[in-house]
Amino acid sequence: MNTVELILAFILLIVVPYAGLWKLFEKAGTPGWNAIIPIWSFYVRVKLSGKPFWWFILYLVPGIGILFWLGVMVDLLKSFGKFSFRDEAAGIILPFIYLPKWGSDKQTKYLGPAASYEFKEKHKKDLKKSTGREWAEAIIFAVVAATLIRTFFIEAYTIPTPSMERSLLVGDFLFVSKVNYGPRLPETPISFPFAHNTMPLIGTKSYSDLIKLPYYRLPGLSDVKKGDVVVFNYPMDADSPLYRPVDKQENYIKRCQGTPGDTLSVVNGQVYVNSKAAPNPPGEQVDYTITTTGIPLNPDVMQDLKISDYGGGSLFMTKDAAATLKGYSNVKSLVPNIKIGKGSDPANPVFPSNPGYPAYTVLVNKLPDYKWNQDNFGPVIIPKRGWTVKLDSLTLPIYERAIQVYEGNKVEVKNGSLYINGQKTDTYTFKMNYYWMMGDNRHDSADSRYWGFVPEDHIVGKALFVWLSWDDSADFLHKIRWSRLFHGVD
Repeated sequence: MNTVELILAFILLIVVPYAGLWKLFEKAGTPGWNAIIPIWSFYVRVKLSGKPFWWFILYLVPGIGILFWLGVMVDLLKSFGKFSFRDEAAGIILPFIYLPKWGSDKQTKYLGPAASYEFKEKHKKDLKKSTGREWAEAIIFAVVAATLIRTFFIEAYTIPTPSMERSLLVGDFLFVSKVNYGPRLPETPISFPFAHNTMPLIGTKSYSDLIKLPYYRLPGLSDVKKGDVVVFNYPMDADSPLYRPVDKQENYIKRCQGTPGDTLSVVNGQVYVNSKAAPNPPGEQVDYTITTTGIPLNPDVMQDLKISDYGGGSLFMTKDAAATLKGYSNVKSLVPNIKIGKGSDPANPVFPSNPGYPAYTVLVNKLPDYKWNQDNFGPVIIPKRGWTVKLDSLTLPIYERAIQVYEGNKVEVKNGSLYINGQKTDTYTFKMNYYWMMGDNRHDSADSRYWGFVPEDHIVGKALFVWLSWDDSADFLHKIRWSRLFHGVD
């Protein structure tokens, strides 16, 4: 949204509605200037509508305050004789049209506080609702309340892939807290309720790009910490062919391994942060190559040890399961498929050399060989707000995507010199914090090793606990994994 669009949006959505509210306040015998003072304006609306004072107190609570704003606005419109469902909807959805219209309309008068007993008795006939209207209002209230809960407090999420096994399983249903890191305000507010980015059945976009709001996050209980299991928007959805806005990109879930300012590396499969070995996740697993005496593994043993066989001759398991399996007489050897030492893997290229996850544009033909792979990576410095990076042929491919795609700058190389937004430079100061996310199932996870950093505006929330776990591969009587119900996320 450019400057002209921002000015027009401000006039349409702020100036015009409050000008209409000014006129309505004057009709109620209250000085019109009360309408334009933040917070105080709502307090005056509470008084004019006849709502008790505690409605004003609850209005100040982030998230649920919107419900109380709606309730007060409905009663305020009734106080001016707008009793029909159509009028109430028009006043709330199109205030820039109807509030100025009613403020200038000589027929519109203040009739008294709509929430008072006297008002309800006097206008009993006007306030009577049909069954259809009662149902409509109940449905709208339920949709608004559920949307607010999902946006500001807690949301359900399903584990779709095995990238977090064995910590989280395919079919786990989680509750994700928006409160821990602070809820984001919607960037694309015009969207179909409960549809993330596509409409069910028809598959079209569930949102409109007509209005795009800047990123803003309300205060949270804490920052993202290393070891947290985090739900975030998949950064690559910003690319062709989807070009999705941040809050409509697919939800991913990984474990945070690095926070802003950290220097992170992976050495022979072990993550190091600031030169210290990072704690390994409790359910971390990799794939192993097994050699037996010719007697195959007992399927019951594999099930008891929770060993996954995705085909291709590799078995995925935790270190504890591997230690137990080595003790079986028909197991000759069990070797983790971890690449030792640095060296590029053309069959499985990683960031920033992975052509499937474009992390660069201007140096596409000049990428250096970092000799990184999924088990030996870095070191890289994770960008931090306010950190200035020196940009050269080695660092630009690593940070260009963050500079250009996530922070909205134009990056060019002309005659061997770097230009950012038309200005020649060899440094850049970051505007956002970034994170490094990895799956616990290290050899079956598309994560930051492949597509780089996760910006702070992509963070959705913190995984809290499993409220249901469903095993599609089990028989009907064992579909529900009862032992995982209300299991906390470690």
